[in-house]
Amino acid sequence: MMKKLLALALAAPLLISCSGKKTVTYHEEWVKDTNGFDILMGQFAHNIENIWGFNEVLIAGPKDYVKYTDGYQTRSHINFEAGTITIETIAGTDPQAHLRQAIILTLLMGDDPGNINLYSDANDIHISKEPFLYGQVLDNTGEPIRWEWRAGHFADWLLQNRLQRRTSGLHVIYSITLNLVPNHLDKRAHKFLPMVRDASRKYGVEESLILAIMETESSFNPYAVSSSDALGLMQIVQRTAGLDVFRAQGKSGKPGRSYLFDPASNIDTGTAYLAMLGNVYLSGINDPTSRRYAVITAYNGGAGSVLRVFNNDKTRAFSIINSMAPGDLYQTLITRHPSAESRRYLQKVDTAQRHYRRIN
Repeated sequence: MMKKLLALALAAPLLISCSGKKTVTYHEEWVKDTNGFDILMGQFAHNIENIWGFNEVLIAGPKDYVKYTDGYQTRSHINFEAGTITIETIAGTDPQAHLRQAIILTLLMGDDPGNINLYSDANDIHISKEPFLYGQVLDNTGEPIRWEWRAGHFADWLLQNRLQRRTSGLHVIYSITLNLVPNHLDKRAHKFLPMVRDASRKYGVEESLILAIMETESSFNPYAVSSSDALGLMQIVQRTAGLDVFRAQGKSGKPGRSYLFDPASNIDTGTAYLAMLGNVYLSGINDPTSRRYAVITAYNGGAGSVLRVFNNDKTRAFSIINSMAPGDLYQTLITRHPSAESRRYLQKVDTAQRHYRRIN
């Protein structure tokens, strides 16, 4: 039943991401689809709770890779923001063997999220010659992990030295937790830098801004999904930002899931949308710094919500914004925007962008 529900959920068309990338025209059928997806995801969480127990529900998110295997009895959780990997199992027979296999597959998985269904228990993780986590995890001897033999040796060491056991409800949960290297965020950013540079040149958007958006949205997690089905590194929603970009590029329809899970395509689409916000929706803002603040906020909450902070009339809003110094505009957006998430978002992205300006 769970697999059927999730198959339906993945097919459901969606309206917005959890961060509300774009203000769109109201369509009742989209709202119905979004509510249906919420219901199906709630059912998925309920079924995980039935298997794992109360307060033990883990589901993939923008900054969390969560993959279930073994009939949903074993799971791998990478918290890309905190920099931790936790492998857990409630398997009643030979739990260490289940943990060992999950550790090896997690350490050696590739960087093609289109091949992995995060909502099934299928063992569809394939060992890659170029593991996504290579260089982000060091084994007990301080070496990066590329080969299966090294991953196996490290798994054995972890099981001997780091195995934990706890009880939750009726279940005994066996787990292994390890840390990514301290600079794991920069290492993942470096993986995608060539794609970011290509998109930056193509659309005239600063590399530092693209990287800052990626960090804030997903912590450079190519497997990123949201509860509303925003996808990939820059958390693109098919029906909103994805559809806008495809229309502007003369393409029919909207980007598919496999397209948005491809890192290069995701970065291209997200950067195209940033350019569209600055060059079309918010082009009436004259000062480039003020326009950047507005674009960042709009990427999270929509261009319309930015302008309505100043006036419901778009022309008047632009006039008010253009009469303000960039610093005053920034303070207004982080204190008066109606969405607390959008207020924090501008602060986070602006701080991250300063970091990437220094290292580029």
